[in-house]
Amino acid sequence: MPTISVDQTLLKKLVEGKGRKHNIEDLAFRLPLMGTDIDTCNEEVLDIEIFPDRPDLLSPETLFHGMMPFLHDSPPNPRLLVHPGTISMKVSPDLANIRPVILGAVVRGVNVDEDVIKRLMDHQEKLHFALGRGRKRASIGVHDLATISPPFRVEAVSRSHSFIPLAMESEMTIDEILHEHPKGVDYAHLLQGMEKVPIILDSNDAVLSFPPIINGDHTTVTTKTRDLFIDVTGLDIRACESALMLVCLQLSILGGKIESVRVTTCEGKEWSLEGAPIEHKVERSLVEGILGNTFTDDEIDLAIRRMGGTYNGDSSGILSISMPRWRFDILHPIDLVEEVAIGHGYDDLANDVPKAPLTAIPRKDGQLRRRIREALQGLGLVQIQSLTLSNDDDQFTSIRWSPDGEVTRMTNPITIEHTILRQNILPGLLRLLAANRHHDLPQGVYELGSVVIDHKNRDRFAFLVAENSGGFATLRGRIQALMRDLGCSNWSLDSTNNGPWLTGRAAKIVVEGTVVGECGEIDPHVSETFELNVPMSGAQFDVNALASVIADPVH
Repeated sequence: MPTISVDQTLLKKLVEGKGRKHNIEDLAFRLPLMGTDIDTCNEEVLDIEIFPDRPDLLSPETLFHGMMPFLHDSPPNPRLLVHPGTISMKVSPDLANIRPVILGAVVRGVNVDEDVIKRLMDHQEKLHFALGRGRKRASIGVHDLATISPPFRVEAVSRSHSFIPLAMESEMTIDEILHEHPKGVDYAHLLQGMEKVPIILDSNDAVLSFPPIINGDHTTVTTKTRDLFIDVTGLDIRACESALMLVCLQLSILGGKIESVRVTTCEGKEWSLEGAPIEHKVERSLVEGILGNTFTDDEIDLAIRRMGGTYNGDSSGILSISMPRWRFDILHPIDLVEEVAIGHGYDDLANDVPKAPLTAIPRKDGQLRRRIREALQGLGLVQIQSLTLSNDDDQFTSIRWSPDGEVTRMTNPITIEHTILRQNILPGLLRLLAANRHHDLPQGVYELGSVVIDHKNRDRFAFLVAENSGGFATLRGRIQALMRDLGCSNWSLDSTNNGPWLTGRAAKIVVEGTVVGECGEIDPHVSETFELNVPMSGAQFDVNALASVIADPVH
């Protein structure tokens, strides 16, 4: 999750500028109720983790805007005040298949100092992560308006086109930027296979930006900057519009005046920044059915005001709610249910009891799962629980296992780390040890949990031990003890070269001709991928396969 660090002096200045008292204790107690996680909150600094579904809280200024109605009962302000501007930008039709979404806005009269520049750039990069998916869906450019001459145009140019990129002193061609400039190397994959690339030019043919890679050097924002031009380009109109509005919101809180830019899109349509909130509809029965509570209009109004929106009333059981246009996370009526729940307070929802008999029955594999846990805990291993969401690199590329059947993918992933449902348990254990590598050895962990293969749930368990001594002989002893505790005597090890294991120190675990798992020493090349450099050994088992060959002693 993205983390922001806020200077308490700045936050106090913003809060008390609205006539409210900045109370550190109240902030630390109530801010997590908005859906955040506080790491540090003292007189000097507020370090806070922002959940990926709230990109509108990723800067001190936008956090202040979001928390004022929630913490201080300030009137919500879901509208971004946008004044009509005179600047235009025309997008070439050639961009339709390259980078079709090109938006812009101007903010005038900002008092820029070094701290403002730092916060602006930090906000920009966090939006690139949260909304832009690593600049693919949306990338942001911020320019000193005094150094450029409108009107602007966006063209598709060949890779031989040259200009002076940010932080360089001489011209470079597009190809040179993509192969030699640090930002070009980092993001060249976004333009892979494209013969032409987008650039933004002013009326003097000076290059403002080469999105989504780098700005021109002459447009750099400095402490002398007062008026800024913001461009946002990408593939997703909602992500781009939200990113543009959030940068403008940050600058407006710093005293800037927002002006629209008249954009002629690659399709020949006219676009300009619209600051009005979006009206959403949700059935009252859905809200009250899911939350198990009835709400008066006053309660809904208060809940939505705390979340920064406005409640427009109930028409025949349909609630009308206006939320800020930059709230990219409001995608479905269920999101409005969550807004009511957070604004009202989960602790203040009514109690209810089940309406149907819920007498429990034992799982068929319950005894086997209990015996697995007891056996692994008897080996001195600590049980952990990791996320079911993972990604292709961790599950397959880094671990060197091929997909087992079809992979279940997320259609709208929030982060690049969580794009699929896992098929293997072992990568989660490696990530856990990597996060705890500062602790002393030995470290031993296991997890028993669900995986998804061919879009169906299966159960697997894995264990991993990091220790300075041991090797395969010690690992075999652990497997032997585990199989003994599970009541299995007819098992064997067959060599394997598949997976994360060190060649010659790995084996498949076979029971009565059925492969139930794999074990081995972790190959150092795999360890390095997970930023680990200690000897490790482990195993992964398929619970369903074990259940098919191990008799349940209880039945």
